Amino acid sequence: MKLRHGVLLLLVIVLGFLLLMPTRVEPVAWTPQPAPSLSEGVYADNQRLKAAVKVGPSDIEGPEALLLENDLLITGLHDGRLIQSSLDGQQRKVLADTGGRPLGLARHPNGLLVIADGVKGLLSLDAQGRLIPLTTEANGLPFGFTDDVAIDKSGHYAYFSDASSRWGYGHDFEAIVEHGGDGRLLRYDFQTGKTTVLLDHLQFANGVTLGPDDTYVLVNETGAYRISRYWLSGPKAGTHDLFIDNLPGMPDNLAFNGRERFWVALYTPRNPILDRTAGHPFVRKMLVRAMTVLPKPIERRGFVLGLDTDGKVVANLQDSSEGNYSPITTAREYGDWLYLGSLKATHMARLPLAAALK
Repeated sequence: MKLRHGVLLLLVIVLGFLLLMPTRVEPVAWTPQPAPSLSEGVYADNQRLKAAVKVGPSDIEGPEALLLENDLLITGLHDGRLIQSSLDGQQRKVLADTGGRPLGLARHPNGLLVIADGVKGLLSLDAQGRLIPLTTEANGLPFGFTDDVAIDKSGHYAYFSDASSRWGYGHDFEAIVEHGGDGRLLRYDFQTGKTTVLLDHLQFANGVTLGPDDTYVLVNETGAYRISRYWLSGPKAGTHDLFIDNLPGMPDNLAFNGRERFWVALYTPRNPILDRTAGHPFVRKMLVRAMTVLPKPIERRGFVLGLDTDGKVVANLQDSSEGNYSPITTAREYGDWLYLGSLKATHMARLPLAAALK
């Protein structure tokens, strides 16, 4: 009898927690398309990323952003530092400490290193090692989660994302579950210092890159499993459309090789629980409460896609084996290699480009 009462009391406590615990998350109902198959078709499971090998230092935390210049790796770390290292990891140098979380890097033609910092906004680092704030708000609304940045060939503009104006860095789960559409694609003018909103109401605006001849800019919408395109020139200038929709996972960072190929890092495959509860805000709110004490339902799978300039899949790279390199949040092509970065891992990795495109 006492055991039964104890179980009932526990159930009441758990139910009360799921129903009543205060939370800022206010989920919005939406209807995702059925997730593509990972067992067959263009996104079929494989172990091609298992061939990836470590590169650079092996004792760092969260090398999310990634640039390669003159056989030197530049990345931003969880503790706010920007470091430069040799490919073998034996030599390293701290370039700066933003005091925030550098998530995106781009080199300006004049030599400035431009940084999308999840906490500090858009910054630049000059040759003397000085950090210079560029912008922290647009239309009177401060950035909540500055995520990635790309610079056009002329050096006139930086295109960057504010993943969520409502949720700050470290609250990506809440932002994605809420599905509030408070992400933005922005443009910073280096000549005037003005910041312009190009697209708003995005579902966790993440990776950003420019397309061929800077005719358009792409932005990942992590919370909607898609990549949106904003046209910068030509007859469609000022309009936007979808570059690719209904991805099999949550797209993170995005990079262009400058010729014919984009690389999309998928943080994790789509979660059936999140998709099935998408139209039920009350249930999603309980899920958020549960995830404050339970592990988040994130599958550890290395996942990278290559896309051509028409948005067609030309490479499907995965690794679901134990001990895989994941989550992969950045994939950038340099020379004969595809370099990989991660928000959580303790090192960077690379895969021969020939193997990636096999």
